[in-house]
Amino acid sequence: MKKILKVVLTTMIASSLVLTGCASKEDKKDDAKATKDVKVGFVFIGSAGDGGYTYAHNEGRLYLEKELKVKTTYKENVKEDKAEVEKVIENMIDDGYNVIVGNSFGYQDAMVSEASKHPDVKFMHCSGFQTSENLTQYFGKIHEMMYLNGVVSGLKTKTNKLGFVAAFPIPEVIRNIDAFTLGARSVNPNATVKVTWTNTWYDPAKEKDAALAVIDAGADVIAQHQDTAGPQQAAESRGVFSVGYNSDMSKLAPKANMTSAVWNWGPYYVKQVKAIMDGTWKSEKYWGGYADNIVDLAPLTGNAPENAKDALEKAKKEIKETKNKVFMGPIKDQKGEVKVKEGSTLSDDEIWNINWFVEGVDGTIPASK
Repeated sequence: MKKILKVVLTTMIASSLVLTGCASKEDKKDDAKATKDVKVGFVFIGSAGDGGYTYAHNEGRLYLEKELKVKTTYKENVKEDKAEVEKVIENMIDDGYNVIVGNSFGYQDAMVSEASKHPDVKFMHCSGFQTSENLTQYFGKIHEMMYLNGVVSGLKTKTNKLGFVAAFPIPEVIRNIDAFTLGARSVNPNATVKVTWTNTWYDPAKEKDAALAVIDAGADVIAQHQDTAGPQQAAESRGVFSVGYNSDMSKLAPKANMTSAVWNWGPYYVKQVKAIMDGTWKSEKYWGGYADNIVDLAPLTGNAPENAKDALEKAKKEIKETKNKVFMGPIKDQKGEVKVKEGSTLSDDEIWNINWFVEGVDGTIPASK
């Protein structure tokens, strides 16, 4: 009897091992098929080598390739022209790419249109506001890091005049200017921020000239919401200081840069593509912050003031623990009117759509055309 039981058990174990082996091989085949089936195309507003905004997105693309072994491609320097963007997307889809990522606000109309034409393709649009069943919108609370940029700048300035080179007068840029100003004035109530508009995302020469203009007006620290390091290099050429945006710009202006507000897109792209692979992906409006590690601050350089480290550590801790939500009252606008009462804070929706400057900003918001 014992001998019979032993034979039965041995047979069952052997069968189990065979089935497990088969299942393992099948799982590997399925994983390989999922990886092969997903191809991701990136549409970039600037150059992958711009050292700024598009560079940060391209780093995320490379991270995605490394982590998930999926095939990707990209088209750089695509203008915010609906017909041109649609053509680039159509070419990618014709080449078998079934996930399309667009990294500029002005791509929205084209991506909405293409998503409606290709319901089997997944679309991810950075910084927009429209969604559909197969079009998701994503961004990060980079204004939290711009507040920290402001802290460093407010401690560094000798003239109490800071300069800000800004792209377009849209809420995305306005809230960064406001956050930067709030950060600067949290440590230096006398600091003011002179704003100059370029009306372009990517134009190194124009960005540099805009920075030089505010330096000539007395600014001794330059901040930016632009895609290249032009403003950083302008600061270095005039012997003043700067804080970068999008990526760590310290190597591009080593004598001027003190730190930079940076993006970390890779983990987000991995999470989204994994969800597409396993069939759990859903369209959403994503707006993560420092607590989600999608935004961060580059290490302080030797150009930063000595007292910046302690002030930053305190502010970073409060932001990560959501004790500091940046737009916490009391906050006044440029006219001195209280916009956020003490003990209150702007909601995410109010911050997302903000269209006014806080007290301390020297500049105007042009009317939308």
